[in-house]
Amino acid sequence: MTPPEGLHTYAYYLGIEPWRIPIVMLSALGIYLAFLLFVKLFGVRVLTGWNGFDAIIIIMFGAVAGRVIIGHPPTLAAGVIGLGTLMVLEMIFGAVQSVTGIRSLNVKPRVIVAHGKILEKNLRRAHLTRVEVFGALRRAGVAQLSQAQCVILESTGGLSVIREGEKVDPSFLAGVIDAEKV
Repeated sequence: MTPPEGLHTYAYYLGIEPWRIPIVMLSALGIYLAFLLFVKLFGVRVLTGWNGFDAIIIIMFGAVAGRVIIGHPPTLAAGVIGLGTLMVLEMIFGAVQSVTGIRSLNVKPRVIVAHGKILEKNLRRAHLTRVEVFGALRRAGVAQLSQAQCVILESTGGLSVIREGEKVDPSFLAGVIDAEKV
């Protein structure tokens, strides 16, 4: 089936002009670095614990990033180049992390609750709410805040709960901010 404008229409919408290729690649690099910066500024929790509103926001992030990367007009080739660039960047950053031991986001685990008391400063720094902490406690089967020896915001954005009375191996708390309070 031939479009009304002729076969060159296929090339226009599926292909990419050679001069646009570095622009797509640089746009992908810029979005990738901006995303790392924003996660560093706003905390790793933006990537986990989605409710309905969070899912909408994440979809909007993807839509904005995708549009910026592939540009105008959006073409299949631009999309493939943009995705390929993001995958290569992820491989490069992953290799750098494994060789150097430096994490790109440099997010350290942080104590949020210590011996039944919420550490308000850490709660604010982690961009968490009491409701989210209480939800993690309920999922862990903890019925009262006083039953929590500690709640730790992990570098992945998840919350780990250790019940009061459990003996904690000190090596488990190595590198955790405010571990001495547990």
